[in-house]
Amino acid sequence: MGLALRLNFVDVVCDDSLKNFWANGKKIGYQFDVRLSYYRGHFLSTIDEIGVKVDGVDVPAENISLCLDGKEYGVAELHDLVNVFWPIIEPATIKVFQPGGLSEEEHDVDFTLYFRSPYMALSETEYQSIDSCGSKRLNVQN
Repeated sequence: MGLALRLNFVDVVCDDSLKNFWANGKKIGYQFDVRLSYYRGHFLSTIDEIGVKVDGVDVPAENISLCLDGKEYGVAELHDLVNVFWPIIEPATIKVFQPGGLSEEEHDVDFTLYFRSPYMALSETEYQSIDSCGSKRLNVQN
């Protein structure tokens, strides 16, 4: 990836949002909330890269989903979501499917998000990349 624009409007990873989630009585993963570090919302189809690393360990993309407005989207389908808008004031929930979730202690959460700004053309085929990455040390809130 080339040069990316970075605007620090908010902490990307939201405080006190890290928690495990359950299904059928079993802990099947963890989740945390993120906000856009930008001055406007954008469509999910403009996301070029999304990733999660916890305690230095990369999470496979197929284990990550982004949740907005009660709906859950896998990383592989984001580029097709031309009608799903992420408003600037609404945090998204990032879910990571990992049997057993996380231990109830502090964890280093690194979130990677690069998206292209569709109104900032660099050429006929390229658009300005926006860096909305963030990191935070969080306690599991269960």
